[in-house]
Amino acid sequence: MNYPQIDPIALSIGPLHIHWYGLMYLFGFLFVWLLGLYRVNKTEWTRQQLEDLLFYGAVGVIIGGRVGYAIFYDFQANLENPLNIFKIWQGGMSFHGGLLGVLAAFAWFGKKTGKSFFDISDFIAPMVPIGLMFGRIGNFINGELWGKVTDVPWAMVFPGAGPLPRHPSQLYEAALEGVLLFIILWWFSSKPRPKAAVSGLFLLGYGFFRFLVEFVRIPDAQYGYLAFDWLTMGQILCLPMIIFGIILMIVSYKVEARVKP
Repeated sequence: MNYPQIDPIALSIGPLHIHWYGLMYLFGFLFVWLLGLYRVNKTEWTRQQLEDLLFYGAVGVIIGGRVGYAIFYDFQANLENPLNIFKIWQGGMSFHGGLLGVLAAFAWFGKKTGKSFFDISDFIAPMVPIGLMFGRIGNFINGELWGKVTDVPWAMVFPGAGPLPRHPSQLYEAALEGVLLFIILWWFSSKPRPKAAVSGLFLLGYGFFRFLVEFVRIPDAQYGYLAFDWLTMGQILCLPMIIFGIILMIVSYKVEARVKP
């Protein structure tokens, strides 16, 4: 299959260029907001609290994602030219950096509202995969983060990746970290769960799916494989998520069992 070459600029208004990559983030936040409005009607949250949280979260995603990418994946290049960090339209966002930024935003929001950290994370976690899905679609439109060479029927020839067909790993991630993880978390959170259990399942689910996709995704050129000719930086960053997610779920259910009469 040929990669459907898409102009990364969706719209130009004079000197102003609106990129598809940025629009995907906008669409992601829009859909999370809509899902959040639905959840607000079933919880003690208010619309104003939701919108404030999404604002803090958006700031955390953008700052954390760019800084995380600069540190985890392209430290030397960004050290030589720090202004590259601000060129978000060129891609280069780290999920793990964005996660740290969002966690900081949760802590700040909790301090302002009196809500506990896990009340916040359990509320927002089921909606996050939809935002991740749009982010991966943005990667696909940008023609970046492609996969390894393969002969599967749905392989694509990406511009800039040579003449051989490759795994469309961006779409794998959109399907697994986005659609499938959303379905799992939305179903799991539809009934009362112990505090932190939903957050733990999100960490476990994302970490597991991302770890799997890394096997068919080309590692960042500046790092390559870090060990065993298959271990990538993405997998290393996912391991703590998987472990902490499992621990959170176990502890949350044990605490619930202790407090039940």
